[in-house]
Amino acid sequence: MAFALSSMQVTSSAFANHQAIPAKHSAEQDDVSPALAWQGAPDGTKGFAVVCHDPDAPLVKDGTYGFVHWVLYNLPGDLNELSENTALGTAGANDFGNQGYGGPMPPEGHGTHYYYFWVLALDHQTALPEGLTLAELLREIEPNLLGMNRLVGTYQRD
Repeated sequence: MAFALSSMQVTSSAFANHQAIPAKHSAEQDDVSPALAWQGAPDGTKGFAVVCHDPDAPLVKDGTYGFVHWVLYNLPGDLNELSENTALGTAGANDFGNQGYGGPMPPEGHGTHYYYFWVLALDHQTALPEGLTLAELLREIEPNLLGMNRLVGTYQRD
């Protein structure tokens, strides 16, 4: 079932699915991660990871496309939400060259970009080192993925 959508529901108090992400969560303003919540994790879930990816970004790098804004892992299986600007979990590398959350910042005049906030349910609690890229994280967790789902937000700079 790896990399297949599950019935898990992902929401945010900051924005609804396919709606605008508030500017405070962008690199133009406070650059803080939005609150996220999920329910309906698959039976046997013992850990989670969270990723934010912008597939609309005009970037091709190391055999991937788009822009990675957030890689977060080592989250316990009894967790069902992250508060705004969370300090939970272990931060991975984003495509800004930093660790942790880096908010939306599409090129000016590039139109609306879609940001996929993925929650991945795992069959064990991970203890991975900080700083993993998205590709490194996926290599580590793919054999242990029970299910995943996403919340999609939009952002545009004029």
